Amino acid sequence: MPIYEYVCRACEHEFEALQKMSDPVLTDCPECKAVELIKKVSAAGFRLKGGGWYETDFKSGGKKKNLAGDSAPSGASSTSSSSD
Repeated sequence: MPIYEYVCRACEHEFEALQKMSDPVLTDCPECKAVELIKKVSAAGFRLKGGGWYETDFKSGGKKKNLAGDSAPSGASSTSSSSD
């Protein structure tokens, strides 16, 4: 899910919101309750959930490091150099 950034025109409060792309744009400021929120233009941010995401899923070669899991696979802390 994308992470959107918002700013309030009334009180200048800034925050991030985790929303589906199909969710409506937020309009009410959580700080001052004014209907003055605007979505900021920023770099896209997203969060990968689940135990099946690896940083090397779309790369060739190398060891897979589980980014979503709590424990690293055995041997992940050691680095090795191999020649082809």
